[in-house]
Amino acid sequence: MDSAEYERKIASRFAAFDQDGNGYIDREDFSGAAAALLGEFSVTARSERGQALYSGAEAFWQGMAGIADVDGDQRVSRQEFVTGAVKRLRDNPERFAEIARPFLHAVIAVADADGSGLTPASVERVLRVLGVEPGVASEAARTLDADEDGRIDEEELLKAFAAYYVTPEP
Repeated sequence: MDSAEYERKIASRFAAFDQDGNGYIDREDFSGAAAALLGEFSVTARSERGQALYSGAEAFWQGMAGIADVDGDQRVSRQEFVTGAVKRLRDNPERFAEIARPFLHAVIAVADADGSGLTPASVERVLRVLGVEPGVASEAARTLDADEDGRIDEEELLKAFAAYYVTPEP
């Protein structure tokens, strides 16, 4: 994938983070996503899992802002997002996974109803809440369960998340 194609791919991922559609990624997009997930899985914000999700969302926002908010205005424009990904993440998807880890760890705790790991159905629900189209969410959840054991672990989820957002496809 050449540089222009990579930039187009990353630009298309911007909308997934811009939850409110205002043209910027900001703290409210992350806290809004956390609130929507808590509602979907009937977890209260004041519970331990709810607080962990909000903390994870804040950590994810801080990590993204640190990578991409060049002008320091506490919001990330589409261009800042693309530039940040190209300069700082393209060849280091592990860095993206690490800034996403606290959020994804908390998402797993919220979506894992019985404590035995995420099911493809729960991952599909998470993806739909985060704005992924139903058919795409279903296919992605099914694909994540590569060993077909009915469970998706944190490392599988992190790797797929980073690959989707910052790794060029071959």
